[in-house]
Amino acid sequence: MGPKPKKKSDGKSGKSKKGKEARRRAEAQLRAEQEEAERLEKERLYQEHLAKLEAKYQEGRETELAELNSLEQKFLSAQQWKMDYREQAKWEHYLSCDGTPDPTVPREINTFVSLWRDDHDEDIQHVMGKEEVVLNLIEKLEFLLLEASPDEITEEQRDQYQELILQLQDLLHQKYNQATQNLLKRASMYEDSETGNMHTVIKDKNTTFCIWVNLKKKASFESFVFQEAGHGFVLPTSLALLSVAVRVLHTPYDHLSPLWVQCQGLPRQEASGSRDSAEHPQGTAQEPGEEEEEEEGREEPSVPPAEETSSKERKSSASLNENSNNTDDIKETEEETEKNSDMLDELSQEGDAPLQEAPGGGAEAPEVVDLQQLLPLGGVYHIQALQLPPQARDVGDWSVVELLDVGLEVYPYSPEVAEDGTQAPVQITLRLPDNVIYFQVPVVARWDPAGQQWRTDGISNTTYEAEEKSITFGMGAFYTVALLQDAHLNLPYQAWEWHPTAVDEGLFTVTAVFATIQIQIKDNQCMLSSVVVEEEEVLSHITGKWMSPFGLRAALKRAGVNIFPAEYSPEYVPVPTKAALAEVKAYEQMALLAAAFAFAHSKWNGEAGPGQVVFKVSEHLTAGSAQDNDWSLYMFSDEKVQNLKLTETSEAFSEELEEGSEFHSTLYHMLKDSASSEAMDKVERAGFKFIDSVYQLLLATRVLAYS
Repeated sequence: MGPKPKKKSDGKSGKSKKGKEARRRAEAQLRAEQEEAERLEKERLYQEHLAKLEAKYQEGRETELAELNSLEQKFLSAQQWKMDYREQAKWEHYLSCDGTPDPTVPREINTFVSLWRDDHDEDIQHVMGKEEVVLNLIEKLEFLLLEASPDEITEEQRDQYQELILQLQDLLHQKYNQATQNLLKRASMYEDSETGNMHTVIKDKNTTFCIWVNLKKKASFESFVFQEAGHGFVLPTSLALLSVAVRVLHTPYDHLSPLWVQCQGLPRQEASGSRDSAEHPQGTAQEPGEEEEEEEGREEPSVPPAEETSSKERKSSASLNENSNNTDDIKETEEETEKNSDMLDELSQEGDAPLQEAPGGGAEAPEVVDLQQLLPLGGVYHIQALQLPPQARDVGDWSVVELLDVGLEVYPYSPEVAEDGTQAPVQITLRLPDNVIYFQVPVVARWDPAGQQWRTDGISNTTYEAEEKSITFGMGAFYTVALLQDAHLNLPYQAWEWHPTAVDEGLFTVTAVFATIQIQIKDNQCMLSSVVVEEEEVLSHITGKWMSPFGLRAALKRAGVNIFPAEYSPEYVPVPTKAALAEVKAYEQMALLAAAFAFAHSKWNGEAGPGQVVFKVSEHLTAGSAQDNDWSLYMFSDEKVQNLKLTETSEAFSEELEEGSEFHSTLYHMLKDSASSEAMDKVERAGFKFIDSVYQLLLATRVLAYS
């Protein structure tokens, strides 16, 4: 059979399929055109709606700003109250006649310093007693520098007060050296019956003084631990055979780091705390004519009277950096607000600053500590080997001692070299303060007097015991050391929330990287409610104590919980740039509304433009935190405020307005549109001291820029 004939294709069937496809394409195109037309019409209507809202916004802008200005007078009232309070405190101090000087009166403070400097017969206990007075004076000066506005003290006065802080603290260090020398002259009188050497620990709430004197000079000596303090050391054999004393003087203040700040030409950093009372910020000091010098890499605890460095050389050209962060407390006018925001703007734009240079002129070496990145925490440890002065000898009924007019002398120690060519270091163990949190292994650094800087070279074999709160390390010589921690390890914040709790009271919660911090505000006072680290509450020594906003900030920083960005923080923290004017205005208006509204972090804040900040708001008249469904999102710029249709669960950021909402010039008028009369009544009745405290805390933490 032959092949079957092929079937002819059905032309009609093919044409039918093509026709259907063409109709489908035409219908799809028509639908797309209709949808596009509908979208364009919807967009046109929305733009017309926005144009109407914009016109209405422009029409009512002046009226709204005038009403807001009336509310902002509460900031001026707060400023005036603080000025009056300080004047009253000065008057009450004058009337008390308690013998303590007013540190702002040059005649009084100069007399105090001169009289104490001339007293050379003090012992350690007497110096510690006088230290309480000195630290109180420093505390008052630091508090004044942080809170006073330019109307109260001039830049010249600020420089004088900062220099006075340095003088007082350095004089205090001189006195410890003099008292140490007085004690060493009588060391043989306090010989320990078991060891034949002399050792003692003297401590109070401010300072710990430990000294060990090698009277017997036994080769078998290996190590010693000051049991009452937890500090200890292991000496090389060469020192165990010599007439030396080992002193460990732990002071909670740091009068060395400010010298690095000045040497680098940077704005002066906020001084580290000098007391554990945590009532107010406290300072540091350095007496002109008593700087520590270095000889062959070793530190001198005391030097002859002829000094090279004058007080004028050590004056800082700028006030405390974080005082600029707080923008002088209160703005009197809109111009003042812009002035303050300009400051924050400068702070945020310094992230591209070049590497600092070491004193030699080259790029900064890795072993030189950058104090903008790492900050001393827990005070300073002065560790020295001292020459033992001639001891008293009994001659008949007399006690005779040879007097040497050389002051306290360090022992010229050089590390001994072992057979393998290595140097035997001095091993030191330090017990860390209980009132400080180290979230990471502390960096041990030594002070270099010649370079006016902290360095990490010369420190070796560091071992950190977190449970025992101790750190052991080797030193190539005897140094003054500090334990440093990353200043920004708790930044940026993971979340934050503010909600009112009662009349002129509220709770501010910051969830940082390693800790959750809750701060209660009442009138002009703040109280640390809790600091939770790994589900455990810590810092009981400052929890539950009322203090000023500045005092609380200083207390938390001293304790190692730094949630307060500095002017240089953008260099170290990856945060979105925010326009300072919008940020400052937002903090002001949030504070004005804080009596009746809760505010919280929004994940969309980072998606908004530089001139805009986004946060959550909820009317809050009952106890407890706001529920998730109670929040609304608002976008704030320096020009207008709008309620966003966006939610925290939306897929993408959008500036689309919430239905039925309008533009407003102020957050006050925006919330007034939907708020209850009870809420707005609470806002109107809120006290100026409470409003100012909320503002200070928001501005200090800068939650809209660092979260």
